[in-house]
Amino acid sequence: MNASVLPLRSHTDDARQAKVDLAACYRLATRWGLNEGIDNHLTMLVPGYSDRFYLAPFGLHWSEVRASHFMEVDFAGRLLAGVGLIEDTALYIHAPVHRLNPHARCVLHTHMPYATALGMLENPRLEMAVQTALGFYDDISYAADYQGLAYDVGEGERLARSLGTKSVLMMLNHGVLVVGENAAQAFERLYFLERACQAQVLALSTGRPLRIIAEPIVRATAAQFQSGSAVEGLDRAELHFAALKRMLDRSEPDYAT
Repeated sequence: MNASVLPLRSHTDDARQAKVDLAACYRLATRWGLNEGIDNHLTMLVPGYSDRFYLAPFGLHWSEVRASHFMEVDFAGRLLAGVGLIEDTALYIHAPVHRLNPHARCVLHTHMPYATALGMLENPRLEMAVQTALGFYDDISYAADYQGLAYDVGEGERLARSLGTKSVLMMLNHGVLVVGENAAQAFERLYFLERACQAQVLALSTGRPLRIIAEPIVRATAAQFQSGSAVEGLDRAELHFAALKRMLDRSEPDYAT
């Protein structure tokens, strides 16, 4: 066999990696307090499909989610593989977002503290007042008025339309929804969104006005974020996520089982 010919990656390999990565998102979210009990949901489209997604069985605490736990669920709520409870809001939020937003292969919905607190304010905008926030310039949508629990597909479709082509949806009086092409990209956005919101909430808590960065600088820095998304050809989000998974490998390696 020619040593220069690499073996093709199989669908089974891709599916296994997707589940390991999604389990890592659950564990990492727990580590930083981004979860809320057994509620909220993190999902990913099954590799090779555009009509089914991985979902953790309802009732598991995020700190115990493993790659082997994930069920496969289609957009109609049918259980295609695995065993467990399919919670209504998980289906009615995530299925429409996956279905209506092609860039949303990984969908992370949390009630993480600082982003949720910001969404409770009369002005819920993430202000361009700290460098971390500039990475989200023109990439956040704000849902219309809170409409109650997502117990029907119409509410999920409303949220999906509100998200549009952005990667972040601030679900006012509720929480946040962050999407990406893969787990690394989505978790990167989730992590830094919470950090940016934390900085803003802490700054506002002083009672002093925010020092807003000038618009030309904001635009220029946002462009720098885009152009600097790779280091020597390696994606920053992938590098960050790999480092976080190595941390899990040392402290709680069962996530990947």
